[in-house]
Amino acid sequence: MKKSKTKCIGILTSGGDCPGLNAAIRGVVKAAIGTYGIKVVGFYDGFRGLVENRTVTLEDRNVSGILTQGGTILGTSRDKPNKMPMGGKRMDMTNAAVENVRKHHIDCLVCLGGGGTQKNAFHLHKEGGIDVLTLPKTIDNDVWGTDTTFGFDTAMWIAAEAIDRLHTTATSHHRIIVCEIMGHNSGWLALGAGIAGGADVILLPEIPFSLERVAEHLEQRRLSGKRFSIVAVSEGSLSQEEAAAAEQAKSGKKKKHSPDVVIEHDEDGNPYRLVQEPKASQIARQIQHLTGTEARVTSLGHVQRGGSPSPRDRLISSLLGTAAAEALAKGNYNNMIAIRGDSCKPIPLEEVAGKKKMVPLDHPWLATAQMVGTCIGV
Repeated sequence: MKKSKTKCIGILTSGGDCPGLNAAIRGVVKAAIGTYGIKVVGFYDGFRGLVENRTVTLEDRNVSGILTQGGTILGTSRDKPNKMPMGGKRMDMTNAAVENVRKHHIDCLVCLGGGGTQKNAFHLHKEGGIDVLTLPKTIDNDVWGTDTTFGFDTAMWIAAEAIDRLHTTATSHHRIIVCEIMGHNSGWLALGAGIAGGADVILLPEIPFSLERVAEHLEQRRLSGKRFSIVAVSEGSLSQEEAAAAEQAKSGKKKKHSPDVVIEHDEDGNPYRLVQEPKASQIARQIQHLTGTEARVTSLGHVQRGGSPSPRDRLISSLLGTAAAEALAKGNYNNMIAIRGDSCKPIPLEEVAGKKKMVPLDHPWLATAQMVGTCIGV
């Protein structure tokens, strides 16, 4: 058994579920216990379980056989410790969370999650004075400071396979099929799956699109003898009109926009839509009107987040989990363990919290999409 500066850790999973969470839990637990003799306390259902002190002592037997399982054996929630729904109100439960960490004599709290989890963990450290360590997970791949997040590869594979399958029905019926892909307000998932699946149009949140330009591209395909077209739409994508309205609303100025959409903003100031119809349905309806070609809609939804993780996600999750245990043994706290190339690197959590990794406009994936003739809406 190797020496460790850490004697006991807590671990929780927060935010949306995604493939690879169980593999990461397994990596942390097996390495922490087997290599360093660290005690592991699991908290159920994310930060809510931490506040409510719902725990399980994790041992090797608890994580045996979970490498290939989707979801998370600890359960998850999107509750924030400082804005937690309690009795019909949102309450700051930071003190309760900190008290429970100390009650179990936990040296460091390990939090597995996306951008929101990085912020929540940093809040507990900054305001509560406890030590934390995070691992980056999300199918959106939008966590700042890491080359990739676990869960992304599996979701991209699922989305790309769906686009593959849509090709056959689209060409059989001479149709345009609009496929909505997750990703929140970043376009990594739609861009990667769109390129891998051979989508003819890819619409991303980072590039406000013109429906007229999209319709022109689709009509050119039809005139050239192409029997079908596939449009991959990121769920956070905005038309140029919607993007302008969002900017006006964000600056406090009012501007008229499409009756199909109402622009609002979340607590972080990010725009989102309250829609009368799904985004993909809205786009398909407008494309059909502009082109005169029948359009159909497919929304993959939570299918992208379910099921067994891909081999790459299992590998990344295991790599991150064992790297986390190594950092804990050294007493290297208050970082996010990031993937950098083929290895892991601790990044100060204060540099990560509150930042989002968007698709750069000069990214090679975008250049590749355009060079193979894919329209990105401009």
